[in-house]
Amino acid sequence: MADRATIARPYARAAFAHAREAKTLAEWSKLLGAAAAGSADARVARLIGNPHVTGDELVDLLGGLSKHAAADAGRNFLRALATNRRLALLPQIAVQFEKLRAETEGVVEVEVVAAREIAAPQEKRLQAALAKRLGREVRMHTRIDESLIGGAIVRAGDLVIDGTLKGRLERLDSALRN
Repeated sequence: MADRATIARPYARAAFAHAREAKTLAEWSKLLGAAAAGSADARVARLIGNPHVTGDELVDLLGGLSKHAAADAGRNFLRALATNRRLALLPQIAVQFEKLRAETEGVVEVEVVAAREIAAPQEKRLQAALAKRLGREVRMHTRIDESLIGGAIVRAGDLVIDGTLKGRLERLDSALRN
């Protein structure tokens, strides 16, 4: 079976195209986020797979989680997903929608994985340096992974910068073996 992200992509693009044209990107983000969170709930996930629950009932449930300007178009979108048995893809659709939105708005999502907590001044300098290098506004998300020993890994789309001690040791080991 095709990857869930691959199947979700055309739905995310269609929702994004409509939202951009209607100038309701923020509303669609909220709607898709709420519906995705609802569909990811274990109780709702069981309903999505239940043949005794109709598509309209699922649309009412998921569409009722969000009261936004995009509600009518959003309910139609959810109805199309229900008809095609794709409601379980809502989390992937929401993620891809947000990526398209960020790209359009000139924002890049950056994940920084550090060996330990990054001090606020360092985080601001890193964010400014990344914004300069990438030529976009940077939304930075940090998390801690103590197994890295020291340093950090920066991921921005296809760009990966491994500045960790663990990464350097692995590259040194590889160079010595070859």
